[in-house]
Amino acid sequence: MVNPLEKLEAFKMDVLKEVGNIGAGNAATALSRLLDKPVDMNVPTVRLIPFEQIADKVGGYEQVVIAVFLRVEGDAPGNMFFIIEENSARKLLKSLLSIETQVESGYSEMEYSALSEIGNILAGSYLSSLADFTQLSMSPTVPAIAIDMAGAILSYGLVQYGEMGDSALLIDTTFLEGREELEGHFFLIPDPESFEKIFSALGVPNE
Repeated sequence: MVNPLEKLEAFKMDVLKEVGNIGAGNAATALSRLLDKPVDMNVPTVRLIPFEQIADKVGGYEQVVIAVFLRVEGDAPGNMFFIIEENSARKLLKSLLSIETQVESGYSEMEYSALSEIGNILAGSYLSSLADFTQLSMSPTVPAIAIDMAGAILSYGLVQYGEMGDSALLIDTTFLEGREELEGHFFLIPDPESFEKIFSALGVPNE
């Protein structure tokens, strides 16, 4: 006999995967229009993870990453991070924008702006997909971008907005450049009360 809780979890994940698929499609279309060239993205991997595992997913607390951070406002507030490792960020700039970034020279204002806009488009696409599914009002704030250790970036989010929820929705976003895959990690961390609102709006009963 199937455990009802397992069935419920499977239903949750099916809905969230569909949100991720539609969001990725919208993001690829938006990026293609912005860059005036085709942008290919894999079907994303979507899962729920404990908050404390976020840093592990991007290489550990001391891994230097680039992060685009947004606050979600509306019916189900929360925090969003688009986190990408430096190596992938440089390849992404090169493949999408034909910008060659030198490791020693850091990033120019234009490169920061380009990465911020990519993160912003991804965040907006996933968020609008979730809002369409749930019929909840959710809108992103203006993005902030930082380059730092993953632990410091996550701590910044906590300091800015106090307690975060104990779970995160992780969408592994993979861009395709020829045979090479460039991976970024997109995290939605709803405030403690927001997950219940989201799943309730999706028709998932409370356990």
